[in-house]
Amino acid sequence: MPWLELSLTVRAEQQPRVEDALEDLGSLSITLRDANAETPDEQAIFEPGVGELPLWPTITLNALFDADADRRGLSEALSELLPWLEPDQLNFRDVADEDWERAWMDQFKPMPFGRRLWIYPWNIAPPDDDELAIVQLDPGLAFGSGTHPTTALCLEWLDSLNLVDKRVIDYGCGSGILAIAALKLNAASAIGVDNDPQALTASADNAERNNVADRLALFLPEDFAGEPADVFVANILAGPLGELAPMFAALTKPGAPFALSGILQGQQEELLERYAEWFEGLHVDVREDWVRISGQRRV
Repeated sequence: MPWLELSLTVRAEQQPRVEDALEDLGSLSITLRDANAETPDEQAIFEPGVGELPLWPTITLNALFDADADRRGLSEALSELLPWLEPDQLNFRDVADEDWERAWMDQFKPMPFGRRLWIYPWNIAPPDDDELAIVQLDPGLAFGSGTHPTTALCLEWLDSLNLVDKRVIDYGCGSGILAIAALKLNAASAIGVDNDPQALTASADNAERNNVADRLALFLPEDFAGEPADVFVANILAGPLGELAPMFAALTKPGAPFALSGILQGQQEELLERYAEWFEGLHVDVREDWVRISGQRRV
């Protein structure tokens, strides 16, 4: 069935009141996105800091209503609920119904990362090849399908390692793609940590799909107090990476490889200086505007 979409752009501090008003008027769903998306001012937010709910300075809200909803009535009701809202901030358009899952699947194709590792959408049968490490993935509710440069950089790094019998920590696990890839690359076990319960749900579902659930343990940060790992990877953001450096050092065995990503170009120098206290052999790899830092825990 078709829908009526109402879009409006507001400042971050106005978002809660606007969202409440749209819900009061019967909106069927509301999505938020960066008002500056696909512009030079776009801000990437993938994994928030622990206990944070970050938003962009300017936010576009897209609210769906039944196709026969009264546009004029909605505009007048919003002007009463939000007197500061200007009429030209409201944009209506008709939205045709479509199979959203199928549209996503049509865009998500098998992708190689390094020599052995492939990511396949769960609806495409992979080849029967013992030489390949294949992850079948449904990103579900969390970030991480392999298409973003930060994820790709981490997947290629994992593929370059000998993970046989190793224990891996994936901090900020999202969809679980890195932890599951490590297990497919013959790691003995993996731990995924994320502050979003939906990410842990998606990770658990993807682990089941890949028959590695018995080797993957999942935790919220406050519930995790683990032993140091043989391999450590964190794909979050530069701010949390800097704050959590001492903890990450404690979670990495002496001599063990580690990698960090979720870092924009220009942010790496501060992190290199920060991590040099505990790690050595630091190396920077860049893809598009994103950076991966890798090295080893000091012995």
